[in-house]
Amino acid sequence: MFTPQGPTLRELAVQALSSVERGYDLLAPKFDQTPFRTPDIVLDPVARTLRSSGPYENGLDLCCGTGAGLGVLREVCTGRTVGVDFSVGMLQVARGEEPTASYVRADALALPFAPAFDLVVSFGAFGHFVPGQYGELFSQVHQVLRPGGQFAFPLPAPARPGSRGYWAMLGFDGVMRVRNAVWRPPFVMYYRPFKLSDVRRELGRTGFDVTLRALPELGERPDGSPRCRLVVATRR
Repeated sequence: MFTPQGPTLRELAVQALSSVERGYDLLAPKFDQTPFRTPDIVLDPVARTLRSSGPYENGLDLCCGTGAGLGVLREVCTGRTVGVDFSVGMLQVARGEEPTASYVRADALALPFAPAFDLVVSFGAFGHFVPGQYGELFSQVHQVLRPGGQFAFPLPAPARPGSRGYWAMLGFDGVMRVRNAVWRPPFVMYYRPFKLSDVRRELGRTGFDVTLRALPELGERPDGSPRCRLVVATRR
């Protein structure tokens, strides 16, 4: 899971006991050597799918981290590409990885942009928002997109109850909730609540039309449904 160049157990413990922002500042130099970075086996199918519906002009990577998603924007956008994140440390690493992009430090719930983007993408960031914030988050994305612009992100199918992935996710969620009950500041990272039905409902309320695109490279479940879909929300 972790390469020898990745963070030590002590470094992970310090990060976990920090705030979300401070934790990612600390983790940033070694983040790409952890399993938390979105892997190319996910990024490549997303880029392929977006190429089929593009090209786009200006693109924004929401909660860009160290810039993995900016490579996707570089492939499918003909104009400006921008990464936004609230961690200074993550943005510093991203600048070294994707020097042609622009970077802005900002909260995803208070984006400082006019409606200038044709595509917004996000990878692996939604666990840092609780369900009550989804509407506000999607509203911010809606406001920075031009009419007809698209908000796209991969969404894996939930793990089957009783499977190894199910128990791993349940255990991780439980540990985070106990940690936040006994320690301050909180570190919000809950991925189980981000469910397709809730996401579609909130996107629709915010002013998006939602379509789903299968990512066949990531395989199928035993019932034949895709293991991961690309959610594509188009601003009305």
